[in-house]
Amino acid sequence: MKNESDKQHVFDNPRNVRLVVRVLIVCCVILLLADLVIHRHVDNPLEALFGFYAFYGFVACVVLVLLAKEMRKVLMRNEDYYDSVDD
Repeated sequence: MKNESDKQHVFDNPRNVRLVVRVLIVCCVILLLADLVIHRHVDNPLEALFGFYAFYGFVACVVLVLLAKEMRKVLMRNEDYYDSVDD
């Protein structure tokens, strides 16, 4: 009888991971190329630039990750935080 930990999951296979990454890259390229064709009604002149939303989204994700790394220093608790007894 197999253990639950011996079960093979979908992303345990590197081939499946590469496939998902490639599909995501293709989707990103298609959406970036669609920016050339789709007419947008913009409020700010910067929004009219090619790839503005892709660049804006990338920068926003990087800022979120950097902020989260700094917040971790403030919010991080010791490994035994819940096990410690305060008398």
